[in-house]
Amino acid sequence: MEITGSEIIIEILAEQGIDTVFGYPGGNVLSIYDKLSQNRHGIRHILTAHEQGAVHACDGYSRSGKGIGVVIATSGPGATNLITGLATAFADSVPIVAITGSVPVSSIGTDSFQEIDTASLTLAATKHSFFIKDIQKLAPTLRKAFEIAKSGRPGPVLVDIPHDIQKAYCSFDTSKGCSHKTPADCDASQDTASLDMAVSLINRCHRPVVYCGGGVINGKCSEEIQSLAEKCGAYMAFTMMGLSAASASHPRYLGMAGLYGRMEAAKAISEADLIIAAGVRFSDRGTGNREKFGQNARIIHLDIDQAEQGKVINADIEITGSLKEALSYITENIEEASHPEWDIAVEKIKTDYSEKRGGKTDFSPRNIIETVNSMTSEGVPVATDVGQHQMWVSKYYDFRRPGTHLTSGGFGTMGYGMGAAIGAALSVNGKSVLFTGDGSFCMNFNEVTTAVRYSVPVIVIVLNNGGLGMIRQLQDCFCDGRRFSTELMRKTDFAQFAKAVGAEGYRAESLEELKDAYRNALKAHGPVVIDCCIKESENALPMIPPNGTIDEIIRQGE
Repeated sequence: MEITGSEIIIEILAEQGIDTVFGYPGGNVLSIYDKLSQNRHGIRHILTAHEQGAVHACDGYSRSGKGIGVVIATSGPGATNLITGLATAFADSVPIVAITGSVPVSSIGTDSFQEIDTASLTLAATKHSFFIKDIQKLAPTLRKAFEIAKSGRPGPVLVDIPHDIQKAYCSFDTSKGCSHKTPADCDASQDTASLDMAVSLINRCHRPVVYCGGGVINGKCSEEIQSLAEKCGAYMAFTMMGLSAASASHPRYLGMAGLYGRMEAAKAISEADLIIAAGVRFSDRGTGNREKFGQNARIIHLDIDQAEQGKVINADIEITGSLKEALSYITENIEEASHPEWDIAVEKIKTDYSEKRGGKTDFSPRNIIETVNSMTSEGVPVATDVGQHQMWVSKYYDFRRPGTHLTSGGFGTMGYGMGAAIGAALSVNGKSVLFTGDGSFCMNFNEVTTAVRYSVPVIVIVLNNGGLGMIRQLQDCFCDGRRFSTELMRKTDFAQFAKAVGAEGYRAESLEELKDAYRNALKAHGPVVIDCCIKESENALPMIPPNGTIDEIIRQGE
């Protein structure tokens, strides 16, 4: 039976188990939307306020465990509006398939209306980009796109489809599967020599730290990483993307390391004699001065992606492949160990380097986050935007389940959070929480209208300091206090804005007002915005300066 290209797209989505897509219609995806409206597979379409909101929602949907997110956009500005979201997903290894429309094949190169070379434009922001010129290649290419997105190190894949290809007819083969495999799909257990070397090194260490990245969550090996730490007597430190890989209640949990993380985690890494780095890319925000990172330690680096080996840090032992299999092998073969002297040393590090807290009733970022944390079920996805609030959440929110922390770690995308929180709530079919700043929120707060449209129960906590707090903090620290273009001077009332677009809105200036508003938010069936007015002077401190070390720590008042 022959069907159109648009029908093939719908059939492939159903074949891949896709039940929800995000997007925004336009002239060059008209045929896709027409068939999507008629499709017998019941695929739900979420119409967002902007294509960037759609791709961020798709990202949040994927990160929250629903599989591969799918986003659809038209040609020209529709496609270019996806690029920031694709780059965000690419940096954080999130599997997405983006389907974009293009001008008809005969119009390519004529500067036709809304024409742009989307496939070339997105090469740096995706794992792979395809352009379809032949209807016969549409189905196998779409299948390959899904396989590439989820195989090895996950990531976004784009398929650009001209409008005439969408309307052309072709016989459709219902056979499934794809032979595409990436080098990173290799079985880690095949490299037994390196694994045995890692076992030997672990058995000889005295001050081990397990350093967990986002690959632990992508690899679904949270149990394995905790078992390894317990058996070898290691403490667990995390990258921002690795947060939630192990429960914050675990006795060997140290929290996020890095420039804005918990200083006790950074100090433990600096004192360790062995760092077992699993699924990390050694980002500059995580390592600080790379030449001095873990300078007292031997390093074992486990990663699904061969390209990460030796890219930033030269590890003593490199193991590429399935983290789950590698961690299981190592844990099974190492000797059970305890290190009493290391335990004592870490307890002293906690005493000396743990952040000193202010008053428990102050309306501070820490108390706001801890209050929300205490009132929220542990399985609820928590998204952030980018800025000081992102760092405060990373330090003060106790994540206990994998995949419940959604943030733009690698690309640092302000405006990511609202879309991601919507996608996460739809993924888990329940509530999600977004912590944002007034700067980030204003970048994509149009997506509150999307949450209203579909009654998505997102609870938005705006940590409102009236400016771009992170940039202001950096100007204070590194520009001799010269502040420029960081005071927003907006008169936006976020609570009233929320009400104007059909959501619930509250303003809080104390913990008691926050608790009352949050109780109402938990009962609400749609989105709620809580505007929390905090001091402009609040800083994400202590911090390690860029390219610095734990010995150069900057504390409050310095």
